[in-house]
Amino acid sequence: MERRFRLVLACPDRVGIVAMVSNFISSHGGSISDANQHSDPSTGWFFMRVEIRAKSLSFSLEELKNAFAPIAQSFNMRWEIHDSERPKKVILMASRESHCLADLLYRYHEGELDCEIPCVISNHDDLRSMVEWHNIPYFHVPVDKANKAEHFSRVSELIHEHEADSVVLARYMQILPSDVCEQYQHRIINIHHSFLPSFAGAKPYHQAHERGVKLIGATCHYVTEDLDAGPIIDQDVIRISHQDQPEDMVRLGRDVEKTVLARGLRWHLQDRILVQGNKTVVFN
Repeated sequence: MERRFRLVLACPDRVGIVAMVSNFISSHGGSISDANQHSDPSTGWFFMRVEIRAKSLSFSLEELKNAFAPIAQSFNMRWEIHDSERPKKVILMASRESHCLADLLYRYHEGELDCEIPCVISNHDDLRSMVEWHNIPYFHVPVDKANKAEHFSRVSELIHEHEADSVVLARYMQILPSDVCEQYQHRIINIHHSFLPSFAGAKPYHQAHERGVKLIGATCHYVTEDLDAGPIIDQDVIRISHQDQPEDMVRLGRDVEKTVLARGLRWHLQDRILVQGNKTVVFN
């Protein structure tokens, strides 16, 4: 894959943003390979993602950031520029269920996910052999129900030691403390086995069965201190009928869960998600 610089920005909407960004890139000989933009009339905010061919520029990434900074300041932008040659470090966390973790490891093994996975953390030891088959370190950090703080302290240490850019909760069945959520804001991705906001919390498929719904789904979202209430990245559904029992819904739902989680993670790795408040703009 050709090296790209990815510029993502959000700012109050006004005339001339696209022209200013495009002119800045072209004035330095830059070639744009992909561009997306969105103006939200309900909030008055503008969002943009631009991919620039790195070889078309005559200066480094840091020089590009320094040159763009005055423009960003003049438009009051929140902005970042990422280098496609620096893949994000992603720590995966799971408990006992393997379907989401196995799917991500397979996609990583096949080169579908442009990232590094420095380790997997789990509160159980069940998935060790599967992870270590991929030559990825596995850390079993048990949870003492009487002292969960010890578990989360060790988890925080591991995330820090491995210099993780992002964390994926691949059916990790513990609630992260608020300080971890705040420290890694918009960098912790979770998969919830429900079409949120419906049936939040525990056993959503059983809740759905009792309600007699005809569609079940899964939601990929960023984790916040408010349980199952963070900005939604992606969702999908599958149709069911009155014949399906909770165990059937769990089986069917697993396919949706792993697909939605992989899709959301891929967009995150490609810097396609911009968060505004508790909503997302996804240039997919």
